[in-house]
Order: sequence, then structure tokens, then C-alpha cells
Amino acid sequence: MSLHDCRLIDLPRITDVRGNLSFIEGGRHVPFDIKRVYYLYDVPGGETRAGHAHRALQQFVIAASGSFEVILDDGSNRRTQALNRSFFGLYICPGIWREMVNFSSGAVCLVLASEYYDEADYIRDYEAFRAYARRRE
Repeated sequence: MSLHDCRLIDLPRITDVRGNLSFIEGGRHVPFDIKRVYYLYDVPGGETRAGHAHRALQQFVIAASGSFEVILDDGSNRRTQALNRSFFGLYICPGIWREMVNFSSGAVCLVLASEYYDEADYIRDYEAFRAYARRRE
């Protein structure tokens, strides 16, 4: 997998003067069945989260409130994706190092995951990740 496989996905929007609604269906709006949902909140403004990769896990990351940026790295290339609207999200494929940075005050990061939590799936050391990425090539 490479950075080209990571992409923004627009979500359906139903607009209404009383408030808008977006929804997500696993296998339809995201390219996997959803097995886990978690969210980050009360992250101090400007703080960094993540700093790891997954061997098999796929994720869909949404700025449910506020904004933050996701730095993506496939071992050869890096790019930064801003997330600041709740009607689109970032699909992150397996084998991509990710860091979440520049959280706005009060931001909520919602993450949909393709697998249940498995510590063995994590690569938490960047140099170990780079070695893993070279082996995949």
C-alpha cells in the first residue's frame, strides 16, 4: 500500500435548517466492515497523537468537531491532510505511518476501524516501520 491508496471520502449529507446529518455505512461509504469505533477528545490545542502504523488495520478518520491534520507516510513519501469538516473523512490503508497534529481546541477525532484492537498489529517505532516498508517493496 502507498499514500495513493489513502484518500478523502465524501459522506452523504442531509441538510436541514434545524441541523445537518451525515451517516456512514460499512462496506458502502468506507471500504471495510466496521468492527471498532473510538474517538479522541479533550486533546490540548496544538498537541500530537498517534505516531504509529498498522500491519492489517484499515481506518476512516473524521474530524467530528474542530480540526486537525493527519501526516501520512508510506516509508518513501509523506503528505499532510487537513480534516476540518464532519462530512468527509480520510481512509487510511494498512502499512501507513500516521501522526495527528495541530488539534484545534475542542476538536473531536472519530475513528472507524476494520478490526478489533490487537496490539500485535501496531508498529510503534518509526525505524521499525521504515524497515517494514522496505520489506514490502
